[in-house]
Amino acid sequence: MSRFDRYLLSQLLALFGFFSLVLVAVYWVNRAVGLFDQLIGDGQSALVFLEFSALTLPRVIRLVLPISAFAATVYVINRMMQESEMVVLQATGASAFRLSRAVVVFGFAVMSALMVLTHILVPMSTAALASRSAEISRDATARFLTEGRFMHPAAGITLYIREITETGALNDIFLSDNRDSRAQITYMARRALLIRGDVAPKLIMLDGSAQNLDRTSDRLSVTRFQDFTFDLAGLVALEGRTGRSLDELSTRELLFPTPALEAEIGASRAAFLAEGHARFSTPLLAITTSLIGFAALMLGNFSRFGLWRQIALGVGLLIAVQMVHTAASAEALQAPSQAWLVYLAPVSGIAAAVGLLAIAQRPRRVARGTP
Repeated sequence: MSRFDRYLLSQLLALFGFFSLVLVAVYWVNRAVGLFDQLIGDGQSALVFLEFSALTLPRVIRLVLPISAFAATVYVINRMMQESEMVVLQATGASAFRLSRAVVVFGFAVMSALMVLTHILVPMSTAALASRSAEISRDATARFLTEGRFMHPAAGITLYIREITETGALNDIFLSDNRDSRAQITYMARRALLIRGDVAPKLIMLDGSAQNLDRTSDRLSVTRFQDFTFDLAGLVALEGRTGRSLDELSTRELLFPTPALEAEIGASRAAFLAEGHARFSTPLLAITTSLIGFAALMLGNFSRFGLWRQIALGVGLLIAVQMVHTAASAEALQAPSQAWLVYLAPVSGIAAAVGLLAIAQRPRRVARGTP
């Protein structure tokens, strides 16, 4: 690479890192607010929140990188236009295609990072996130039980726990079962334990009593017990993982799905192939966005007010590419033979950028009256 190519590439990479950091932070904060309320409200610690946040980052970064590549390209080229650097290079005879060499190298660098994300990091983080979410959903003590507060996990059920120890034991528990219109049963125990069951957790109460009020005769009977098991079926459900999702599978499994795997996921063969090929087409968007940003700005000349019309053209082309991507992805799900449609968006975007570069290097007509 020439000295200019290295200079332009260094500028692109520096601005790319800045825009990526800013956009990831914006996306992460937007996601973290809801995630924080959900986890902390369910009784989870801050470490669990940080773990979940870290596991969602690869997916966020995958979405942000193509946008950051476009923003970095537009910012650097616009600044070089304003400072007449591009004008000087064009005056020396450098064509638009020659000047785009560093941008293409930059696009391939971003594409390589996206390849690692889409094929390795995102599937791994998605699988780990699903596994941890299943563990959290099975943690009934943290999700449904809170000490020092009257809770109503279901209609007709009132539950109060004075203290929950670090080992998960429940001290001084009060449970009122008012679901039967003919009777009301109130349980009180000094200590209780929550254990897993086949369908739902079971509450084992120790050293307590059960007060049964028969509403038809207004008779109250009291039974003392050393231990008593209360089934929480219908009140607290165990939410286990029913199967993997497409995002958790490896690229090889997506491209060569077996009938057993299709039955496990519950998706069609077309969905498998569309997702598998999307992991190759998505990284290509890094080259597409970079070239569109560069080619659109190369249509303009030096201006003290910036190249806002050319920037708007680049943004419009990005929107058009995204619309093609959405429509093509939907069509690819219809039949396995249409999986190639996921490549339509990046290929059409690159073709549009090449067309703009061809227009940019044509000799410009000088307006009449210009000296």
